Amino acid sequence: MSTMRPLLIELGTEELPVKALPGLAQAFFDGVVDGLAKRGVAIERGAAKPLSTPRRLAVLLPGVAVEQPEQHSEVLGPYLNIALDADGQPTKALQGFAAKAGIDWTALERTSDAKGERFVHRSTTPGARTASLLPEILREAIAAMPIPKPMRWGNHAYGFARPVHWLVLLHGQDIIEAELLGLKADRMSRGHRFMHDKTVWLSSPDDYVSSLQAAFVLVDADARRARIVEQVNAEAARAGGQARITEDNLEQVVNLVEWPAPVLCSFEREFLAVPQEALIETMEVNQKFFPVLDAGGKLTEKFIGIANIESRDVAEVAKGYERVIRPRFSDAKFFFDEDLKQGLEAMGDGLKTVTYQAKLGSVADKVARVVALAEAIAPQVGADPVLARRAALLAKNDLQSRMVNEFPELQGIAGRHYALTGGESPEVALAIDEAYQPRFAGDDIALSPLGKVLAIAERLDTLAGGFAAGLKPTGNKDPFALRRNALGLARTVIESGFDLDLRALLTTALAGLPAGVQPSAERKSEALPQELYDFVIDRLRGYYADKGVPATHFNAVAELKPASLYDFDRRIDAIGIFAALPEAEALAAANKRIRNILRKAEGDIPGEVDPALLAEPAESALAEAVEAAIDDSNASLHQKDYVSVLNRLARLRPQVDAFFDAVMVNAEDPALRANRLALLKRLGERLGSVAAIEHLSS
Repeated sequence: MSTMRPLLIELGTEELPVKALPGLAQAFFDGVVDGLAKRGVAIERGAAKPLSTPRRLAVLLPGVAVEQPEQHSEVLGPYLNIALDADGQPTKALQGFAAKAGIDWTALERTSDAKGERFVHRSTTPGARTASLLPEILREAIAAMPIPKPMRWGNHAYGFARPVHWLVLLHGQDIIEAELLGLKADRMSRGHRFMHDKTVWLSSPDDYVSSLQAAFVLVDADARRARIVEQVNAEAARAGGQARITEDNLEQVVNLVEWPAPVLCSFEREFLAVPQEALIETMEVNQKFFPVLDAGGKLTEKFIGIANIESRDVAEVAKGYERVIRPRFSDAKFFFDEDLKQGLEAMGDGLKTVTYQAKLGSVADKVARVVALAEAIAPQVGADPVLARRAALLAKNDLQSRMVNEFPELQGIAGRHYALTGGESPEVALAIDEAYQPRFAGDDIALSPLGKVLAIAERLDTLAGGFAAGLKPTGNKDPFALRRNALGLARTVIESGFDLDLRALLTTALAGLPAGVQPSAERKSEALPQELYDFVIDRLRGYYADKGVPATHFNAVAELKPASLYDFDRRIDAIGIFAALPEAEALAAANKRIRNILRKAEGDIPGEVDPALLAEPAESALAEAVEAAIDDSNASLHQKDYVSVLNRLARLRPQVDAFFDAVMVNAEDPALRANRLALLKRLGERLGSVAAIEHLSS
């Protein structure tokens, strides 16, 4: 077995792009590992993972073989009837094959396959040294990295994400001789740019992590992440609060520093009068700071920055961080104060001059449509229509505020603050904010009844207007985010438990559109609402797939096209429970068979079963069982207790199996045949009353 030695590869660079760094590190690691594996070089990977900092990408493997295993090759030659003449002497075909193999033809072996016996050349060669393979492996790994616009430096023809300044390549204690991106490999890494601005001698890969740590570089991103979280939480506790640490902000800070050091800072308390979302947005997005909140989740005047150096004068670093955010905070406070002078209601006047969409009118026109929809929906879900009207009337006004113009992500949030300050009820103010929920994938739906009404009304109008104006998404193009709006609508209805008629709501939304985009009477009354309904349902495929619902279950319910999305969801749950029953597969197969029989049947099928025509014991037993099951499940079906309905139908399996075993449906006697078809039709209608269960049959 080949000797195993640890392997270290480090590319030293100028500061790499923050958001791209994790992907670059992973791609580099994967490229090296895959390159070794492709060449048959044995690897002890252990817990190895990509290592990186803003100035380096590294691969550290605990064990890599010093050479490939022996390389075996087998090259098939001509069949005997072609290779040898009548005297058993080699033909030109065999001579050429042997010459290419570099041996006498008599040294060739023979093998057989379905066509007969043929010559074969088998050879074994020593494996190549890993050291000789690594340069090519590295070139391949770098070429495969996701670098859309490589930088070039000096007079070189090659490029990389950022200029490369050093290359470490150690296998055990030996330097691998290689030249890459204009650099010769050696064992000299480099420490922290400011705290250890000198080379770091690495005697072996095993020393890498500890040697770099001694030079104030944490090469493991997970170690930096843990250290940052610990530091930030400790500083926040020291300030009497708790840190707000979002995954996105933390990830970026991790990839900005090599040696994280916390800096506790503060700002003037007067800025806390500004909506905290604006201040938090500035701290996190613009400066990558961590806000400090109090026990109630309210922003305090403290925040924490992460420096890339342990300063001897932390107070000066803090002053610098505080100086950076003060102008942005001052702007936010100015915008907020000016908006308060104007008031939320007065902001609405400007919406008349803002075009929502050329065919759909101004934003004010859209507000009027949403107001009407909110008033219509509110009584159906137990919300106050008067409050719904008021909230919908004000919901878009903050688009004319200075604050939202500067911080677009505060739409609705700013409106909530202005509504409360202006004396609106807390319910109305909260609904203005919640109308935008869910704002992104994975976000919560609106929590308040009024917020849910606004969220539904807003999306209904957006969908109806988008389709009527010819803005239906195509491919990757969806300028009005209709897919996201459809899913947001569906989630809000389903997760709120609102039993609303989706087609009726869509029809109402279409009726409120401007005359210029009103579809034809036929398309308006049937085709377009159905097209919109299908569009919303199609968004639910991914929604349920993410919940682990099989596609067959989804298709079984979707085929029935329930008017209510909440009803759709209840049927999905019921079919999931039914599918786990031992009778499910057989009844699904039976329903599929029934559908096929009825589809092929000629003539009209009677609506009722005639007991006098039940000639066979098995059909009499099934008819009796079907009527009993229908009587037993009527109340449950009316109450939409679909689990009970399907559990009752599962008890029909013995009679269904016996019927198909003993009874010929297509009897020669037309009356018997028609009666048996009527029985199957009655059975099939009840079996398919919750979902098209035949989809469960494989």
